[in-house]
Amino acid sequence: MTSSFYDENAEAYASRVRGLPMARLDAFLAGLKPAARVLELGCGGGQDSAYMLKKGFDVVPSDGSASLAREAEKLIGRPVKVMQFQELDAADEFDGIWAEASLLHVPRAQLPDVFSRIRIALRKDAPVHASFKAGDAEGHDGLGRYYNYPPAVSLFELLAISGLKDITIDEADGTGYDNMPTRWLYIAAGK
Repeated sequence: MTSSFYDENAEAYASRVRGLPMARLDAFLAGLKPAARVLELGCGGGQDSAYMLKKGFDVVPSDGSASLAREAEKLIGRPVKVMQFQELDAADEFDGIWAEASLLHVPRAQLPDVFSRIRIALRKDAPVHASFKAGDAEGHDGLGRYYNYPPAVSLFELLAISGLKDITIDEADGTGYDNMPTRWLYIAAGK
């Protein structure tokens, strides 16, 4: 189970050497006003939240793993909300939502609901960033983590159905925590 992996490996996962997605993160932040309120869905070890906080943004970090949330709290020095994506229950609260390599753990059938929750949580004209591993399947990786590997066209349709707009999906090659070659889909959209 995905949450078991992150709970059991929280310290190692949080302390791994990880380069920040600087170009994507800076582009996302450039579209926000100073001190904007940002929800990070699936903050992992907290590195992206720490960067946004350093830049002066009001970040609300969250993660589905209580153990990983505790590790992130050590880095960023503030509470991390323990929450599954399906539990997001906010309305017009955030100026932006950052979900780097996290929503890919949501079962495909639940993505429309999660995207709708994201849209509702955003303020007017607020952006959302998310990334997925490309493919056309659902399943578990070699570490036992569940992944939804969507094709770009299906992802675009799910985002549109949820009411998000100005959707763009870029693709690039990279790797993940398991160091396996990965084709990534990077989503930018808004309310």
